[in-house]
Amino acid sequence: MESKWPTQLWIVRHGQSAGNVARDAAEATSQYLIDIAERDVDVPLSELGARQARALAAWFAELPPEQRPTAILHSPYLRAKGTAMAVIERLDRGSLLAVVADERLREKEFGILDRLTPLGIADKYPELHAQRKHVGKFYFRPPGGESWCDVILRLRSVIDTITRDYRGERVLIVAHQVIVNCFRYLLERLDEDAMLAIDKAADVPNCGVTSYAFDPAAGKRGKLVLQVANFVAPLADTGTPITAKADVPAAPKS
Repeated sequence: MESKWPTQLWIVRHGQSAGNVARDAAEATSQYLIDIAERDVDVPLSELGARQARALAAWFAELPPEQRPTAILHSPYLRAKGTAMAVIERLDRGSLLAVVADERLREKEFGILDRLTPLGIADKYPELHAQRKHVGKFYFRPPGGESWCDVILRLRSVIDTITRDYRGERVLIVAHQVIVNCFRYLLERLDEDAMLAIDKAADVPNCGVTSYAFDPAAGKRGKLVLQVANFVAPLADTGTPITAKADVPAAPKS
């Protein structure tokens, strides 16, 4: 029976963004608000982020033709789109089956906590800060925003699209840190504790690659099996600095 899955799936976090840089500056000086004017959707890559995207693109371009992506799905947020476009330019868009900006791959929505540092959240919304600590970040939904469960719900439909439209293909997804981890939750059949352990261990590196390959011997009918998580050799091999800061706004590790 033909597999419903792609033969290869890569899930990549965007390159360092101007938001990551602004967040670092705000936290270094104990500020409550991250100084960035753009909407989250419009936050671009930093200069370093653009270098990281080019290093990632070169790595994909150096793969043998029969191992390169045949379809690319990306978040419409500017930092993810810019990272995806760097890869597309090196692969030759005409050789790709599909290039799709999918709003379901967007960043987790932070609601009223948008642009606040952890200090700012505790100061401006102490009750929400306490609620989040009590409920846990997996289930906590800020007013106007999303919980991780909300993100997972929309990604379930992305997986339905992938198995419908891209079976047998090699699919690259370029998105955000929470998206990478929530895909891991779904594809690896994790639970809340395992998900939180992955998140606590380390942030997803900018342009880090998490990859899966279809294994027909896995499970009852075959499934995608994790090959590597947060692979940064495309950057390290070119001497491109590796960054792994959380997106804005960030909540403290718990």
